[in-house]
Amino acid sequence: MRPAVDTRLARRLVDTQFPQWSCLPLAPVAPAGSDHVIHRLGGELSVRLPRHAGAIGQAEKEAAWLPRLAPHLPLAVPVPVAVGEPDFGYPWPWSVSRWLDGEVATVETLGDSVGAAVELAGFLTALQRPAADDLLAVAPGGDLAARPLADLDRTTRAAIAETGGVFDAAAMTALWDAALSAPAWDRTPVWFHGDFHTGNLLTVDGRLSAVIDFGGLGIGDPARDLMIAFTLMSPGSRAAFRAALDVDDATWTRGRGWALATGLTAYTIYAAVDSRVAAQTTRQITAALAR
Repeated sequence: MRPAVDTRLARRLVDTQFPQWSCLPLAPVAPAGSDHVIHRLGGELSVRLPRHAGAIGQAEKEAAWLPRLAPHLPLAVPVPVAVGEPDFGYPWPWSVSRWLDGEVATVETLGDSVGAAVELAGFLTALQRPAADDLLAVAPGGDLAARPLADLDRTTRAAIAETGGVFDAAAMTALWDAALSAPAWDRTPVWFHGDFHTGNLLTVDGRLSAVIDFGGLGIGDPARDLMIAFTLMSPGSRAAFRAALDVDDATWTRGRGWALATGLTAYTIYAAVDSRVAAQTTRQITAALAR
């Protein structure tokens, strides 16, 4: 069951738990993401309240880890300011962060940009640092365990069967089998974003400015972050991205598998009710199949 979240509730939570901000105006941000209801608080802050149980760990996770990771990253990331507690019938922790200006990146503005592709490869290279020292220095915040691709096998095969009249079922099955059988990541576990797609990139004046939404942050195989190559990039910029990141064949194949699985999941859930999601996920699935 999803709690009802509106501006009145957000106002009460802020005013009672953080009275120092009670004088600041609060306004909903639209369109918000599928995981959080977002309000802008004054000119410098944002309030994020999870919509569903799958997003409830993000406030603590970002507060624990982003201050440690941010100094190593070449693009801005959220700056956590406070973590709020459940109250007034709202059941989960919520967060206050610094407001990040920018517009969501689009295929139209950045899809063909080799410069943007190389910049994103640089961001991932900086993020994908070995995690052992961080874990020793800071108490863990949230679940950082990497979910193996094989965990998605049942739902992905069901989605392939469901969408066989829209996409090439044989090609999807071949890619999925190849991704599952590709050699696993056997190097030092590294940090990954976990949900690295177009909707979590911000731009200012047409240039990349920030990466947001680290709810999927974890440690393990970085292949899942390759989905950005299939949600944002054209064949030319995708090739430049792969070369700049120096991705081996096995990791690239697993990355294609992540792009296929996540694209199919979103397509089966949202495509019938949201034409924008239908177009985005169709592009993602088609690009993953094309390599």
